[in-house]
Amino acid sequence: MPIDQDSLRAFLATVHPYDSLPAEVIDDLLPAFRTTSLAAGQPVYGLGEDLEGLYLIHSGAVEIRDCNDVQISVLGPRNSFGERGLTRDGRAVTQARTTADSVLLVLPRADFLTLVTHEPAVTRFFDRTRPARPRPADLATSRVETLMATRTLTCAPQTTVQEAAQMMQARHVSSICICDGDVLRGIATIRDMSGKVVGGDLPLDTPITAVMTADPVTLPPSAIGSDVLHMMLERHIGHVPIAEAGRLLGMVSQTDLTRFQATSSAELVAEIARAPDAATMAHVTARIPQLLVQLVAAGNRHEVVTRLITDIADTATRRLLALAEARLGPAPVPFVWAACGSQGRQEQTGVSDQDNVLILHDDFTEDMRPYFADLAQQVTAGLNTCGYVFCPGEMMASAPRWCQPLKTWRIYFRNWIGKPTPESQMLASVMFDLRPIGGDATLLDTLQTETLEHAAKNSIFVAHMVSNALKHTPPLGLLRGFATIKSGEHKNRIDLKHSGVVPVVDLGRLYALQGRLAPVNTRARLEAAISAGRLSASGGHDLLDAYDLIAETRLEHQARQVKSGQAPDNYLPPASLSDFERSHLRDAFVVVKSLQSAAGHGKGMLG
Repeated sequence: MPIDQDSLRAFLATVHPYDSLPAEVIDDLLPAFRTTSLAAGQPVYGLGEDLEGLYLIHSGAVEIRDCNDVQISVLGPRNSFGERGLTRDGRAVTQARTTADSVLLVLPRADFLTLVTHEPAVTRFFDRTRPARPRPADLATSRVETLMATRTLTCAPQTTVQEAAQMMQARHVSSICICDGDVLRGIATIRDMSGKVVGGDLPLDTPITAVMTADPVTLPPSAIGSDVLHMMLERHIGHVPIAEAGRLLGMVSQTDLTRFQATSSAELVAEIARAPDAATMAHVTARIPQLLVQLVAAGNRHEVVTRLITDIADTATRRLLALAEARLGPAPVPFVWAACGSQGRQEQTGVSDQDNVLILHDDFTEDMRPYFADLAQQVTAGLNTCGYVFCPGEMMASAPRWCQPLKTWRIYFRNWIGKPTPESQMLASVMFDLRPIGGDATLLDTLQTETLEHAAKNSIFVAHMVSNALKHTPPLGLLRGFATIKSGEHKNRIDLKHSGVVPVVDLGRLYALQGRLAPVNTRARLEAAISAGRLSASGGHDLLDAYDLIAETRLEHQARQVKSGQAPDNYLPPASLSDFERSHLRDAFVVVKSLQSAAGHGKGMLG
């Protein structure tokens, strides 16, 4: 039965974005709507069918399924559907069926597109891409490739100190890179010249290799300005070469940074780098929640915010390692301290525990165990003091199982891949996110390269990892599109960690495994998967937009909590969001569910 125009007007007044439209626009719109009544179980449209228009549920319920016939959403009154296909080629990219007797309002495609074109509120509501956030023109958010000097002064290894000094003077620069072709071998600065040559009374024909810093620390061109500043402050250096795969691309010096104003994260890094003990560091890390508020308020993207916050944890870890080694003496064999979890992925927020391991050189013998046990205990205890609480599952270097020589780690991974039990799937998932924090990073590099190669070739293991990646599902349900927690202290909330970002983290890890992709950071994994063809451009960018929205919603929720004097958490009440925000968040979850469905059906790409 058709709905009279007065009733329709009253209904639209309760639905966003129609509630924000001028009365005259609504008057013109009312005659365009068509009403259709469908019994429970009837199809609304099928996959690939031409869409009549935009559907708006007046009463009843509609189930949306994807191309694999997997339910991705159940919608109730006041929810729209079909807009994704309408804004593309007019054909349905999903299938819809009623699950209860339903009355649907249909706005013809031509009227819908006219509305989207001419009414900003409607455009904003149905544009499912994440709006560009204002980006502060400061050091923290500027990519290194925009900061670095690309005409870096270089010389060959056989160059003498005098020749190198003359080259530096002619170019009015304070450093020179020593290269074999375009491969970086070392760096020498004015301070090296004065301290080692003049101060050390070396002859001017001394080879530059005798005074250079060999194999200097570098950053990739994808790094951001704060990475440079943090490295300079922590390591007390004034020059950071920019390199990729060993090839020198440019240089960033302190002079290059003077025109930028660093965010306060640099102050925290500097204070931690010179802190005498964990208690002093704890006073610094206690300011992280306020830093989170400032970074979010400044409009920084989520991947910048989490990178800056993770940098602080990295610096605290390295400082604790240095303090422990100062007390215990030099390590008996080389080691690498590696982080997994959110620190490993550089995705820490205002809520983080610690997940870390120790990988020891194969020259390790059991009589060295007490040294590394003490080292691990001091560092993990220090991190706990700093607010990075002990891992509930004891996945920490202080547990003997996670403090082992490289050969044992190889056995671990070989067993996890060869016999993919539920525990091994979980452990492999966590360990694929390892990132070196302190010590000899080559120990981890070797392990990760071998493991990716071995794992990608094992189809049974990959299948189990696919299954593992589907365990965390987005919170889609009937109640305004969300399935909230049903009981307990977080009742009527959605978990933006385990039901929000974790499903995307799991997908990113899966794409990295299938494509043998090196990045550990989730967003970097998704971008690499698109470049490598593991994800189609359209599906991949949909997933990136969805991930950005979910991750930024999580940070904004935590920032609001901090500002109101609460401890930040991951539990968001949907009622705190506007209709606009709820709709976009629901659509982001739908995109994630669709990608999970594609992965579950053996399809690496979403068209």
